[in-house]
Amino acid sequence: MAYFFSMMKINQFIDTTYLKTPLQAKLTESEDLTAVKNCIQEAINQQFKLVMILSNHVQFAKKMVETANANVLIGTVIDFPAGGSSIQNKINEAAFAIAQGADELDFVINYHAFKKKDFQIVIDEILTCTEFCLSKNKTIKWIIEVAALSTSEIIAICQLLKQQITTNFSAQNWSRVFVKSSTGFYKTLDNTPNGTTNTTIKLMIDSASPLPIKAAGGVKTYADALTLIAMGVERIGTSKAINLINNQSTEGY
Repeated sequence: MAYFFSMMKINQFIDTTYLKTPLQAKLTESEDLTAVKNCIQEAINQQFKLVMILSNHVQFAKKMVETANANVLIGTVIDFPAGGSSIQNKINEAAFAIAQGADELDFVINYHAFKKKDFQIVIDEILTCTEFCLSKNKTIKWIIEVAALSTSEIIAICQLLKQQITTNFSAQNWSRVFVKSSTGFYKTLDNTPNGTTNTTIKLMIDSASPLPIKAAGGVKTYADALTLIAMGVERIGTSKAINLINNQSTEGY
């Protein structure tokens, strides 16, 4: 176990996250804004790598981070959590988020099309959306939704991402195109894990390298995080980041 990682090093792997709408969180608009503010402040205080929020809060987050003179990135999600909208809709969402000040954008890939073997749809969105983000000097992460995929599909979609990125973009850009495990919102029928497991992460690392990997959903303890980092994960997404670094159980996203 890689206990040699310092706490600050762990913090710099973390994308602290708040992605629920007020309705999902069962909060008023005012209460929801307080929750968003608390998440951003947590990222500033703990010097996390990034705070991940919905795009309508990106501008607010940017102002908080700049006022604090903090070195915290701002991230948001695109076509979240379903991933089935058109390429143009994804680009429109991304353009809005970038205009608001987002540094990194986590796109839900059209895994529905992939499962139907409509591979050209997936390839077109990978190329178009990746080109758009890289042209704006932004990092893009492709959420593949592992709980919706079989083992063979996880391997295949990671290999597809790897092939398209390494063939069509220069090597200096590969570190800015992540493959991410989960939204954390996918509902499994049999209550099996809907996010990160060591098994799925190993499949992703083996199949997507040299693209970096982000583990999200189901990272429940500090020890879990250490294990994933030792495996080669470069980012960890969690809505319970303070609990995680304090070695407490969390629910992930």
